Amino acid sequence: MTATLDISTLDVSYGDSVQALSGISLMVPEGGFTVLLGANGAGKSTVLKAASGILPFENGRISRGTIRFFGEDIAGVPSHQLAQRGLLHVREGRHVFPAMTVEENLAAATFALSGRKRRASRDFDDVYAWFPQLKPRRTTPAGFLSGGEQQMLAIGRALVGAPRLLLVDEASLGLAPLVARDIFAILGRINRESGLAILVVEQNVTLALRHGSYGYVLENGAITLEGPTATLMDREAISSRYLGTAATERTP
Repeated sequence: MTATLDISTLDVSYGDSVQALSGISLMVPEGGFTVLLGANGAGKSTVLKAASGILPFENGRISRGTIRFFGEDIAGVPSHQLAQRGLLHVREGRHVFPAMTVEENLAAATFALSGRKRRASRDFDDVYAWFPQLKPRRTTPAGFLSGGEQQMLAIGRALVGAPRLLLVDEASLGLAPLVARDIFAILGRINRESGLAILVVEQNVTLALRHGSYGYVLENGAITLEGPTATLMDREAISSRYLGTAATERTP
């Protein structure tokens, strides 16, 4: 099985004393939809930040391990270069440009196409096909969008960059249940219909396991459980992990 992203024995720390990850190993196969679950503060976002190269902006560093993107070790590669190679990160909190319109936000992502794909800066029909709610709002400043629309815009902006791997941090955070369900349904469709590999960090276990194909559970900076999502959905252990009451185990 070809690995789009292969993280092996990764240690990450912040500053001189805070160790956020300890020996993390996970893999996103080509065309896979992988979910990373865990309670708040478990280190989930740090995994994505390490993969996308933004750790240095938060005083974080990789002290051990490898991160491979299609077989190439990318630890230490600047984030903008990773984006241009097709590794796109939708960060927690959406981070749209509030004073810019929807289409201006989408156009801002075309820098990631440098040297890979030619695209007219106004050709965003594919994004509007995935997120039709955005089309009538295309001239609206992003700051006036609802939380769900901003999340759609953040994902759509990443799609403009023609990703080979899409990282999404807390896709459902702060959204109404129906909106969160729609966001995950669209991510699932994108994965199935385009074959785009996706890694989603999420606290909503039910949504993530329903749409993902393989999952990992992160607890206190370490992977404590993994397996096909259908298997994890049926295990009482997944609930125990969030309560911190189960012994460490790993699903083959």
